[in-house]
Amino acid sequence: MLFVASGSPATVFALAPLATAARNAGHDVFMGAVEDMVPYIASAGIPALSIAPSSIRRYATMDREGNPVRMPETPEEELDFAGHWFGRMAAGSMDALREVTANWRPDLVVGGSMSFAAALIAAELGVPYVRQAWDTGDAWRTDPAASDELRPELRALGLDRLPDPALFVDICPPSLRPTDAPPAQMMRWVPANGQRRLEPWMYTKGNRPRILVTSGSRLVFAKKTGFLRGLVADMAALDAEVVIATLDEVAEELRTELPGVRAGWVPLDVVVPTCDVVVHHAGGVTALTAMNAGVPQLIVPQGGNFVEAGLRISDFGAAITLGENTPEAVEKACGELIGNPSYAERARELSAEIAALPLPAEVVGALECLV
Repeated sequence: MLFVASGSPATVFALAPLATAARNAGHDVFMGAVEDMVPYIASAGIPALSIAPSSIRRYATMDREGNPVRMPETPEEELDFAGHWFGRMAAGSMDALREVTANWRPDLVVGGSMSFAAALIAAELGVPYVRQAWDTGDAWRTDPAASDELRPELRALGLDRLPDPALFVDICPPSLRPTDAPPAQMMRWVPANGQRRLEPWMYTKGNRPRILVTSGSRLVFAKKTGFLRGLVADMAALDAEVVIATLDEVAEELRTELPGVRAGWVPLDVVVPTCDVVVHHAGGVTALTAMNAGVPQLIVPQGGNFVEAGLRISDFGAAITLGENTPEAVEKACGELIGNPSYAERARELSAEIAALPLPAEVVGALECLV
């Protein structure tokens, strides 16, 4: 089985549980992604392939000829923008995938939500293609723009659009699935984030409310750390323990500026269950980590195709999504999430829904039936 991730750690960690379950069932498994994601695949214990030399930023900011692309200004443009640049990443991955599969031919290809190269290489090889959701976002809404971007590759295959998967594996809690979601094999989401040596504070709850703040990997890799600084400053009046989950090289600077704040790369699957609130940028894997642990969320969108999915969590009553990121709004929302027990109750309901879904080990059987 060949798994195809993308250009951020979240896309690797989302696929890792199913890939690991397949390996544990005795199957041969490789996972490929852009070059700078290879260490994350290897850290998950999965044989790792580099399938594109460029980073995610190259595909997101330039067209195929290397010309700058216009940045999106509306949510609708954001979806099309994502479809196009993930399409460019797929096109840039095909040569390496052809070289790999000429020597190691998979019986099945599994691609993440917008790992469009998985659909293309599976079609070239004539093997089943499986699409697995990375998060609770509506990735299929990017397909038309991706098909437009990949028109040359699809034409070579005799196709006018991206092929449908033989199986769609979804990890969204049933209560949050949109009405137009495609039929799916449901699967329990399991955190697979990076690990490090544990310290007692990571799994111990203190006397004060604990708020975890993160901007995920994408904003940090782009050096946009002002979002983190601003959120921590906005919560100063809450008398809460603040944990900033970020890269260690960013954390050193933040600890100097924000004394008393814990900052660094922390295993979210361990730390989040000790928290009272998780504050984030509308990141899909971060949101699932909070839902899995039954912890309320404050979502402060910074773009991306997860915004609509984040609003569904808020409508369910397990989060607050801010339309305006002001100090007063952040402080008020955090206070409401901590003080009103209904948010935690609703978050625990989502956690129970996730726990009731089939485990990755069970889903491996569905993959086997396709071959």
